[in-house]
Amino acid sequence: MMEYDQLLVWVVLLLMLFGMVMVYSASVSLPDSPKYAGYKNTHFLTRQAMFIAISVVAGLFVFRVRIETWQRLAPYLFVGTLVLLTLVLVPGIGKGVNGSKRWLSFKVFNLQPSELMKLFVVLYAADYTVRKQQYMHKLVKGFLPMAAAVGCVGLLLLLEPDLGAFGVIVCIAMGILFLGGINGVWFGGIGATLVGIFSLVIVMSPWRRERIFAYLNPWQEDNALGKAYQLSHSLIAFG
Repeated sequence: MMEYDQLLVWVVLLLMLFGMVMVYSASVSLPDSPKYAGYKNTHFLTRQAMFIAISVVAGLFVFRVRIETWQRLAPYLFVGTLVLLTLVLVPGIGKGVNGSKRWLSFKVFNLQPSELMKLFVVLYAADYTVRKQQYMHKLVKGFLPMAAAVGCVGLLLLLEPDLGAFGVIVCIAMGILFLGGINGVWFGGIGATLVGIFSLVIVMSPWRRERIFAYLNPWQEDNALGKAYQLSHSLIAFG
């Protein structure tokens, strides 16, 4: 009989149901605006339910895959997604929106490879720490290969640009390496280096600096109706 973490499954199901409530809450009044005049009140709710149904069916198949199979496929999935991240940057292939090229268009849907990478970097980093367990305290055989792999991902994401996805993926990889027993000195050093890199990227990017300032002062008139629009309205929703 297939074994699975029942608590995890119930948490995921509850999050999906909660997401449907949020989608309906956010979209029920959209038909009142001219842009969505032809839509039904339940258009986005129905679409979300359809995606969830597809995901559940796909999940049932994924659950049948043994963990040893995922471990064996992890390097290939990681490299394959790395190729997709590269294709995003190729003119005529990657789809750009608002100055960022993060998607691959397949007509009926858009694929964002960085979302796949968030999953596959977990598999790859976990597989790597198991395979290289005896070398985790060695610089050349243990640390540098994984650092190079994450560095390649980071470079591609910064070229999109997608600093948020880069931050998530780095945190995932670093967390797994830490649990895998990586040398503490190297871990601290790379952590400090990454903080410096993120700070430098933010300082050198005017619009990222403005987003930080808008976050710190969301109620300023220019911010509330501009860069902090989502934050200010989220705070209003909370009351």
